[in-house]
Order: sequence, then structure tokens, then C-alpha cells
Amino acid sequence: MLPVRLLFPGMQIKRWLVLLLAGITALALSIAGVLLEVYRAVELPPQSPTQTWVSLLTLQTISPAARALVLALGGVLLGGVGLFGLGSSILDAERSARSGRLLDKMERRRRRRTDTRIVAIGGGTGLSTLLRGLKHHSLNLTAIVTVADDGGSSGRLRESLGIHPPGDFRQCIAALADTEPLMESLFQYRFGQGELGGHAFGNLFLAAMAGITGSFENGLRAASKVLAVSGRIMPSTLAHVTLFAELADDSVMKGESQVPRGEAPIRRVYIEPASPPAFPEAVNAILTADLVILGPGSLYTSVLPNLLVPDIAAALAATRAPVVYVANVATQPGETDGYSLTEHLRALERHIPAGIIDRVLANANVASPLPAGAPVTRVLPELEAGEGPQPRLVKADLVSPLVPTHHDSLRLADAVMAMVAEG
Repeated sequence: MLPVRLLFPGMQIKRWLVLLLAGITALALSIAGVLLEVYRAVELPPQSPTQTWVSLLTLQTISPAARALVLALGGVLLGGVGLFGLGSSILDAERSARSGRLLDKMERRRRRRTDTRIVAIGGGTGLSTLLRGLKHHSLNLTAIVTVADDGGSSGRLRESLGIHPPGDFRQCIAALADTEPLMESLFQYRFGQGELGGHAFGNLFLAAMAGITGSFENGLRAASKVLAVSGRIMPSTLAHVTLFAELADDSVMKGESQVPRGEAPIRRVYIEPASPPAFPEAVNAILTADLVILGPGSLYTSVLPNLLVPDIAAALAATRAPVVYVANVATQPGETDGYSLTEHLRALERHIPAGIIDRVLANANVASPLPAGAPVTRVLPELEAGEGPQPRLVKADLVSPLVPTHHDSLRLADAVMAMVAEG
């Protein structure tokens, strides 16, 4: 019996089954035509109802030989196209995932085409937390990741191999990968000593993939396929950019890892080169999205470096999708000390064109205690009135019960999908 799921829209099965059935029908009619000639030969009543409709279906207006040839060739052609398309569709679904039953793979492919198109822009732990929850709601996810990281293992690989920093990409892959827990643990494993001390296995894996495939972006695609990633992960730009921060005392901090170490508050951040070309697929993803999310994550070192790429900012201004800023649940030492929700939003608006952000998603669970002695404060879900149109404030309980300074991935994803449902 044909599984009902095969009849769902987008499975890419029905069209080929119809062609296959049409081909079989044409062949059957060709055979029926031959049998009809025999039927006539026994001199049954020439105008019987059965003979009338069979005559119409079997092209009785042309000669018997031509009729049989046309129907036979048409049947073979339609059946062949149907079989080829059906086989191609099944093989495409088979290649699209590493494991699982064929029907489940076809279902996943259908969902990638029909699920809500969500684009998340950022980096670090915040972006991977968001993706880890969203993958339970949509397989049509795109993560646009900063390439400004220059610290730790990523910075060492960036300097020694000339590749883009893999750390944030590794975290996104681990969050979206459809793998066994042991594989995810392996990908996140960090060597403790020796020449590899401090390197995460996933960073080395991505560096190797970049070398094998010839480019960092091709390495990302290959790694995503190997690990059955539920979505797409891409850089905001392929340029090798450096992040700078101008502080309130006019000093300048160079490098993403150094930005939070300044002795004065951050006035603004910028990148060099100042106008790197955006990764084309990232721009297209933003323009065709159903929802675009900025954050959560480090405001100045994870979120804003992506938005400083001019074509990314232009795409955000041009997209018809709502743009949501997910505010952090707590301030971050060295970047947003003492910031209110309004100050987070104003910092974004100082760096990007006005009016881009449509909604602000903020944590409503302000009673959740912070770690004792932590140099952070809770970001309250309050927005001050400002000039011109203001983004709509959306509140939800987003705090992780395990790490009260971070979001809970499932709660955050539920809040995002509730906004999608509202339209």
C-alpha cells in the first residue's frame, strides 16, 4: 500500500508516478487497439456503447498500424520519463541525509522546501544556542556567521593557515548536526596539551576540509553534508576582516579578542577592510527569508561584525521578512556593562541604517537569580520611547535554568516560532 506521506505536497513523487501511470496507460491502450481489431473481426454490433468509447480512447481515426505505433511510443516515452524522474527523486533524497529510512529522508527534503525560512545572524555561543532549539521546528535554517574571531584556537589557525576562523562555524555545525551524541562530543573536543593544546577537534576538521575542497566555504558545505546538518551555515563575507573598537577615551582596540579588554566603554566598532563584499548566498538568504534574527550573543563582537558588511546591512533593509533582535538576558563584561535594553538597541542603531529592526525579543523572567558575585546585571524587558517608529517589544521567559546568564535553546525557539505564527 502506498504510504500516505508520499502524497504530501513537495515530496516530488506524485508527478513522476502520474507520468509513469500515463505511460503504462498508453501502452495498455496500444494493446487494446490491437484487441479491438480482433473484436471488430468477429462482427459485433458496430455502434455498441463499449465500442464507441474504446474507439475514441484508442485513436480510431487513424490507421491501426499508426495508432498502435503512436500509443506504444508515447507509452514508452512517458513511462521512461516517469521512471527516470522517480529514480532521480529517490536518489536525491537518499543523498540528502546520511542515515535513516528512505521515506524519512524524503520527508526531510520536503520539509527543507516547505518549512519557515529562518535566517539567524551572529556568532559564538548565542547563535548556536538559538540554532539548537530552532532545528526542532524548521529544517530551512540559515546561519550567517561572523569571520572576525581572532582568539584562541580559531585565531591560531587563522594566522598559521590563512583560513577563516572556524570556531563559531564549529559550534553552529555541532548545534545543527543530526549525529550521535558521541560524534558531537568528538567535534567539540579540545586537546589539553602538546602541540595541539587548546585546539578543538572540530576546528582542525574544518581546516582539513578547507584544504581538501580548496576553499573554506566548500569545506563548510562538505562538513555539513558529512555531519547531516539541518540547514545551511555560511560566512557573512569571505574577506579576511579585522574588528576594531573605538572607546570613549578615544583609544582603539584591535582584534575581536581584544575589544572587551579596553578600560573605557565602547563607543563604536568597525572593520577593516571597511567595505568587504558580502557572501552572495548570505545576501540571497536574507532577501528570501520569512524571518531574520539578529543575536543573541556578544553585541559588539558577534552580532555587529556581520552587520558592518555593507551588503548585509543593505539586504536587511531590503528584505520583506520581519527582522527580530534577540536581546541578551544579561549584560556582558567588557562590552555591555550596565546596558539597558534600550542601550543595546541604540548601539545597534548607531551602526546600521535606521528602521531595520522590527521587533525586539526580550527575557521576561527577571526574577531568575544571577550567579553570586558575577559582574553582570539582568537586562530588563523595557524599551524607552524614542523618535520615529519603534520596534515592537515581545516578552517571554527565555532564561536557561542551568546557566542563568544564557538563553534556554528550547524556550527561545518556542518564542521565535510564536512570532512566526503571529505573522
